[in-house]
Amino acid sequence: MTIIDNAVYVNGVRHAEPDSLEQTFETLSRHGGMAWIGLYRPTAEEMAAVATEFGLHALAVEDAVSAHQRPKLERYDDNLFTVLRPARYVDANETVEFGELHVFTGKNFVVTVRHAETAGVARVRQRLEGRPDLLKHGPEAVLYALLDRVVDDYAPVVAGLENDIDEIEDQLFSGDSSVSRRIYELAREVIQFQRAIHPLPEMLDQLKRGFEKYQVESELRHSLRDVEDHVERVISRADSFRDLLQNALTLDGTLTANRQNEASAEQNEQVKKISSWAAILFAPSFVAGIYGMNFDNMPELHWSFGYPLALVLMVAAGGLMYGIFKKKGWL
Repeated sequence: MTIIDNAVYVNGVRHAEPDSLEQTFETLSRHGGMAWIGLYRPTAEEMAAVATEFGLHALAVEDAVSAHQRPKLERYDDNLFTVLRPARYVDANETVEFGELHVFTGKNFVVTVRHAETAGVARVRQRLEGRPDLLKHGPEAVLYALLDRVVDDYAPVVAGLENDIDEIEDQLFSGDSSVSRRIYELAREVIQFQRAIHPLPEMLDQLKRGFEKYQVESELRHSLRDVEDHVERVISRADSFRDLLQNALTLDGTLTANRQNEASAEQNEQVKKISSWAAILFAPSFVAGIYGMNFDNMPELHWSFGYPLALVLMVAAGGLMYGIFKKKGWL
């Protein structure tokens, strides 16, 4: 069994650490309190054993095993199944990594199922064990604390994405050819981030609707409303990132087109210059070619001014063409 931590809490204090699920269930029966079991990538057989002990719904268990679920909150009788998508920003390669956390909560138990290498759940457990006054409120306290932790961890992700977008703005005007690919990759990360956070308001609203029915403590209600405020801010920033990246992609296309037009215009100028000089040099070649033909009956061959006249024609033709091309701006 891939159990990371298994404990029974009585009045907010760790009371026992059973060696098996059967002992956990027996301890709850004798002493009451709340069981909190942390699992890491359990198999179908392992989840089936947990489901048998705590009466988990088969559909929720199937989702917890298969993973790759979108954030959601589903109620099965008295049990609640919550899916969260934690995220963290990796500075080394400037990317966002997403995890997956499933939380089963019932009247006297919490089962957390992790599908990523993250210490978030352990930190929440450690913090709550230092707050027995909060942990004594039971499974709701654990669920709300996990929500709060996941949302708080979004802050470094927002900061990292914002910094990446600033770097892209610098790349756009520096002519970096790799900026288009970077914009695309960053846009994909932002979309994944939006998929992780956009379902949260509805999930929190579902929990708020159950405040009265399940007699949730006022302290927990305030905690959940604080999480709700943080979620709204994160969603607002993520949505603005997508707009900025869309604008950056449009600007990149415009700048690329301008650079291509400038290159094409410069190439045309070079072609004009080459063609102009070719035409200028063609005139003397034409005259020289005529005089170079081996005919005896050409009137200019035995004329004393024939050679100077040929030179004058060459220079005059070249000068005339140079003046015409210069006026047209080709030279």
